[in-house]
Amino acid sequence: MTTDQIIVFSVLGAALVLFVWNRWRYDIVALGALLVVALTGLVPPDEVFMGLGHPAVITVAAVLVISRGLENAGVVDMLARFLTKVGDRPWVQVGTMTGIVALCSGFMNNVGALALLMPVAIWMARKAERSPSFLLMPLAFGSLLGGTITLIGTPPNIIIATYRVESGAEAFGMFDFLPVGLGITAAGVVFITLIGWQLTPQRQQEGDGGGLFEIEAYLSELRVPEGCKFARKTLHDLVAAVQEEADVLVIALVRGEDRKEMPSTFEVLREGDVLLVEADSNGLKALVDITGLKMVGDAKEDEDEEVEKASENIEAGAVDVEGDGDAEETEEKEQSKKAALTLEEAIVTPGSMLVGTTLSRLDLRERYGVNVLAAARQGHRLREQLGKIRFSPGDILLVQGDEEQLQSRLNTLGCLPLASRGLRIGRPRKVLLAGGIFAAALALVALNQLPAAIALVSAAMVMVLVGLISPGEVYKSIDMPVILLLGAMLPVGQALENTGGSQLIADALLRYGATAAPAITLAVLMLAVMFLSNIINNAAAAVLAAPIALSFAEGLERSADPFLMAVAIGASCAFITPIGHQSNTLVMAPGGYKFGDYWRMGLPLSLLVVACAVPLILWVWPL
Repeated sequence: MTTDQIIVFSVLGAALVLFVWNRWRYDIVALGALLVVALTGLVPPDEVFMGLGHPAVITVAAVLVISRGLENAGVVDMLARFLTKVGDRPWVQVGTMTGIVALCSGFMNNVGALALLMPVAIWMARKAERSPSFLLMPLAFGSLLGGTITLIGTPPNIIIATYRVESGAEAFGMFDFLPVGLGITAAGVVFITLIGWQLTPQRQQEGDGGGLFEIEAYLSELRVPEGCKFARKTLHDLVAAVQEEADVLVIALVRGEDRKEMPSTFEVLREGDVLLVEADSNGLKALVDITGLKMVGDAKEDEDEEVEKASENIEAGAVDVEGDGDAEETEEKEQSKKAALTLEEAIVTPGSMLVGTTLSRLDLRERYGVNVLAAARQGHRLREQLGKIRFSPGDILLVQGDEEQLQSRLNTLGCLPLASRGLRIGRPRKVLLAGGIFAAALALVALNQLPAAIALVSAAMVMVLVGLISPGEVYKSIDMPVILLLGAMLPVGQALENTGGSQLIADALLRYGATAAPAITLAVLMLAVMFLSNIINNAAAAVLAAPIALSFAEGLERSADPFLMAVAIGASCAFITPIGHQSNTLVMAPGGYKFGDYWRMGLPLSLLVVACAVPLILWVWPL
């Protein structure tokens, strides 16, 4: 083994350990690996950052933008409305949901397809008075299966398509993955529908199954009495006085006939103000004892009437207090009413700005107009002080905000709404226009009129020009950690090949593969990549395994196509752990799953995929 090979294997080994450890985000690890191979001279200086302009990276970014355009147009919402009519039988719900998400994942980002349909699944489960756990894992696995159908269904397919050029053939086309991908997807959906969903744990979350949070039990009304030491001080001063003893959040402030939702922390309190606060019983007692605020009911009789009126408006979700009900309310006053606040459960995605930080550092109320009322992790409400919780991917938050703006603010924060307060699906807008643009791009790629990267970037640009996507949404829809991961790992993978490292691994495999049957060789390769994709990002697994597959095929003097297809399938089918793919991570908390729950359905599904994929590959792409 040469010095260069020792270096590249050491870098890859360290990267794999850090990927599994998950202490640092995977794009940071990938960039670190890239810098090491660059500084040691394994990658020429002018090629270090060439990966960011690689067609595979550009194509992945374009697919993410197009997925946002299809979402904005209501294409998936149209399918979701159909799902609400499938009945209450478990296997019918599982089969329909899994089939629909697989179909969507074939033509858009699979995490995006899952995110769009996950609220529908939770709503259906709660309506049927069942745990969401029986639907969410099948939904996640269906999104992974569907990604294998087309070139753009998942990043590993795009990566493998470009590596085919190194074997002397043209890159795989849009539907070259279809025969194998559709076969394993159909088999997987049938298995999940009939058997798989019964292998998932049927866990009920806290409470009555209607949701993790019963926040009404923690809402209280407090009044600032005469002579209170916090009169003429700010809300910040009030909360800071008890932050060591209690976790308190002021939801609203009522002053006479005026009511302020989510008042600024710089709001100066006055005597007679009524505060609606969220705190548990211990926190409420500490707040009253320390600050001298009074529970509503201790005031004079005339103040009682005013507070009662304010309380009714708060519970109804109204924002304006309409005083004594004077019938001569002016038009200006009517127009000055603000939109009602709403409560929403949302899940923290792996790319959220909340990951690894705390509410006290982000100041969400002042910067984004969002209150976080409660948090849950792995199916259980967190009882620590909210300001001190360091959030992780998959955490569920109970948030409050302006009804008309909460969705966009959650998108900005990198959180996905769950259907905790009833399903609300917007009307489809410009469905035919979005579908037509996307279909035209697919046709150009399928007919070999344009490369995939150019056709899909053009489709994304047209969607921006016709107003399906705003310019600001373009950058928000691109998952930059994935883009950086690909851009960094592609040169690292090239270094593995240039130093002869991939050939070294291939030679070791050849000693076994030369005497084994082709079907067994493909199965072993697929299982190895599948194992790798369960512990690191699937795109990284494809980048590392593709050069080895090419060297292996060359050593056997066989076509590279079946080996590349085996890598594509193996990298896309990470069913055994929650960390192998973002889809698995996203459903972990809403479903109440534990780390060890995934293999129950994931292991037999993985074996089924291998059993179906190997003969299909050998039939469609013979050695």
